[in-house]
Amino acid sequence: MNFRTNYREERTFNINEWEPKTELGREVKDHRTNSLEEIFRSGRHIEEPEIIDALFPDLAFEVIEIISVQRMTKNNRKQKYRATAVVGDRNGHVGVGAAKDIEVKAAISSAITIAKMHMTPVVLGCGSWQCMCGTKHSLPLTVHGKCGSVEVTLKPAPRGLGIVASKPVKKMLELAGIKDIWTFSRGRTRAKYNVLIATQRALAQLNGMKNIAEFEK
Repeated sequence: MNFRTNYREERTFNINEWEPKTELGREVKDHRTNSLEEIFRSGRHIEEPEIIDALFPDLAFEVIEIISVQRMTKNNRKQKYRATAVVGDRNGHVGVGAAKDIEVKAAISSAITIAKMHMTPVVLGCGSWQCMCGTKHSLPLTVHGKCGSVEVTLKPAPRGLGIVASKPVKKMLELAGIKDIWTFSRGRTRAKYNVLIATQRALAQLNGMKNIAEFEK
């Protein structure tokens, strides 16, 4: 069973009231670390969602899916809701998260928190031979990602084409800041979470390139 919701986060983040629990959090609050790219290049992990709130005050999110899941126990069946959410700043940063809870709102809130802690930088560029405009409207290269049986390929597209993708992937790529892209997928694509994770892994491939600095200019 699928559910739709108009959930909106009610909490307003105040960096002055935030008390970091990790060294990375203290660095972000003191403005010694000012970008997600710095965190990734240092090989550190985000363990506080407030780090993302501090770095991206205008962060947006989309609830992709809410489904009912059941687990059989000795006495009866226990039902929970699993929410899948995507967060992004529409300018080269995106994350995916999923969580379960007995209440829909709690599941969504947890999924958004997990998505924040799994945000990754996305290298934007123009890698389409049909365009070569030099602006950051697509990806610089073709990339591939896999999760379970799902395989996703992202191919640079010319300016003005738009995002050619399924609805969940389109929402994710929009939050990442991509405007034009070809996407191809195969496998059990009904598993939306696997599709999103495969897409994120494809986008993350660009961060491991040795000449990444050339595309970030």
